[in-house]
Amino acid sequence: MMKFVILSALVATAVAFPQGYEAPAPSSGQSRIANVPVIAIVRDDRISGNDGSYNVDVETANGISYSESGTPGATGAIASSGRFSYTAPDGTPVVLSFVADENGFQPQAAHLPVAPEFPHPIPQFVLDQIAFAEEQRARGIVEGAPSRDSVSAPSRSYGRPQ
Repeated sequence: MMKFVILSALVATAVAFPQGYEAPAPSSGQSRIANVPVIAIVRDDRISGNDGSYNVDVETANGISYSESGTPGATGAIASSGRFSYTAPDGTPVVLSFVADENGFQPQAAHLPVAPEFPHPIPQFVLDQIAFAEEQRARGIVEGAPSRDSVSAPSRSYGRPQ
């Protein structure tokens, strides 16, 4: 009886298991998510080297392009560089070039924000206050700042946990 139950379970599993993969239905130009238009990939070239190097070039039908290449760097990490471009919703062309290596990600583009220059020199009275505070700190007068002579050694009264 037990063998019959096990055999029945195996047969039911085999019948329920998908027997192949059917190709998806042709697209109507809209994705299945929120009626977003499907954009064709015009070019997708990818090359991988055995040493970890690579090249990627992708272009879409709506004008987005992406290009990146990478090689093993001096520290063993991959050093990569590339660029991407697209047209912003207001019609402005956007181009960004980048390098990513042991110094981090370093983008370069005209549209990236830049820290503003300081609008004016630091007033002399502020510089005088900073100098005065440094002088007091050096002499140990500043409240809450211990002088060099008043700093005690670490406590040695704590033992190892038992």
